[in-house]
Amino acid sequence: MASGVTVTDDVITVFNEMKKAVLFCLSEDKKHIILEEGQEILTGDVGVTVQDPYLHFVKMLPPDDCRYALYDATYETKETKKEDLVFIFWAPDGAPLKSKMIYASSKDAIKKKFTGIKHEWQVNGLEDIKDRRTLADKLGGSSVITLEGSPL
Repeated sequence: MASGVTVTDDVITVFNEMKKAVLFCLSEDKKHIILEEGQEILTGDVGVTVQDPYLHFVKMLPPDDCRYALYDATYETKETKKEDLVFIFWAPDGAPLKSKMIYASSKDAIKKKFTGIKHEWQVNGLEDIKDRRTLADKLGGSSVITLEGSPL
């Protein structure tokens, strides 16, 4: 079911110039999906101002409202080092029902604009996302041994 919400050009630009992590939200009038200002991790920040990109990303998620996120995960399996773009639909249990409904019905609008997404993950609370092993399991099962260069 489509909600009629559109994706702004800024969202497409950010996707094409992908950062390490970025959050997207609905505009105040609930008609557009926009880049959430100040809620991104630039690749150049990793190791400089951001020591643990995954934990920094998790702390960016609002505890009481929904968001869409892209996370550029670098991880290792027994065979090789990989990098995959993960689309995350953040819908915490404490978010208002109306917010959950409009974000859920608008999800396809943003996903259609992002080509090359290999993984999608719906997360409903910090318990589901705070441990990087959960994301590692989503990306490669038990063979994943590191994420972002940090041991799991």
